[in-house]
Amino acid sequence: MTPLTWRSLSGVRSSKEPEVAVRTAYRVIAHLVALEVLIQAAAIAYAVFGLSTWIEGGGVLDKAGMESETTDFTGVGGFALHGINGQIVVPVLALALLVVAFFARVPGGVRWAGIVVGLVALQVLLGILGHSATGLGALHGLCALALFACAAVAGQRAGARSGAAATAGERVA
Repeated sequence: MTPLTWRSLSGVRSSKEPEVAVRTAYRVIAHLVALEVLIQAAAIAYAVFGLSTWIEGGGVLDKAGMESETTDFTGVGGFALHGINGQIVVPVLALALLVVAFFARVPGGVRWAGIVVGLVALQVLLGILGHSATGLGALHGLCALALFACAAVAGQRAGARSGAAATAGERVA
């Protein structure tokens, strides 16, 4: 039977476990950002296809309809989900990734998290400005693809650190 000590009560078994936990958090958050990009694509597709089906069925959408709270069709919730995720959830996850990156000791982790934060900021800006300049919508879509790729790479890098670097305790941020 293992003797009862503060270390056994706290659940800490080795000096590497906190580092592993932070690296795992980094990987999970990075992959959540990538997953959110997929959710964003699905939400906006659901909304646009629902809107087009509604219009084909005789629904009319004009400025008054867009400003009205009464326009209702299958998929209308996709617009709200896309807006909330894009302006709140994804930016919070990106900022959390950047904060965790400073402690995760992932090779290039801070750089990749910074790229993710920058792409999220650009994505939000393009999403807002796209309502005034519709050509920015294409850039919004391309930026989403870049964001997905960078978040996925960031998450993969958290598992790519060699055992030698971990043993040597070298600085990898």
